[in-house]
Amino acid sequence: MMKSFLVASVVGFLGVAHGFSMTMNSAERTYIMIKPDGVQRGIVGNIISRFETKGYKLSAMKTKEASKELLETHYSDLVEKPFFPKMRDYMMSGPVVCMVWEGKEAVSTGRKMLGATNPLESNPGTIRGDYCIEVGRNICHGSDSVENAEKEIALWFEEGEVMDWTCHSKDWIYE
Repeated sequence: MMKSFLVASVVGFLGVAHGFSMTMNSAERTYIMIKPDGVQRGIVGNIISRFETKGYKLSAMKTKEASKELLETHYSDLVEKPFFPKMRDYMMSGPVVCMVWEGKEAVSTGRKMLGATNPLESNPGTIRGDYCIEVGRNICHGSDSVENAEKEIALWFEEGEVMDWTCHSKDWIYE
């Protein structure tokens, strides 16, 4: 008993000392949006399947037509860029699919799964590397930080639209 307590304490200490979280509940949420080109091309299911296959839990999903105001808030860091009006018009050209995915390191892993913003720089096996060519038609948006994910989730989803539920497969995905 004492030996296992000591081992757990050392492992716990080393995890904290090196910045690792040893908790079983290390889930975070990310916002993933399938843009109008992904919806129009009929690859929504393929994209969802990749996140499900990876082991992430879908906590919310809806189809939405984005307004000018919503897009200007979402992309506030890009509003002054010369390409923004064209991008905004493209994002308003058809529906988007808004999703909240939850799991361990969902933000960073989600971004890896999407691939580089420029699809030509994306590796094969990533969503952008497999499904698109042009940066202006790069199929998806993914949150770039946990803080931005929470802001984006609050922007695109109303109170009560994000479900809190336990997946029956959790014990088969996480240690």
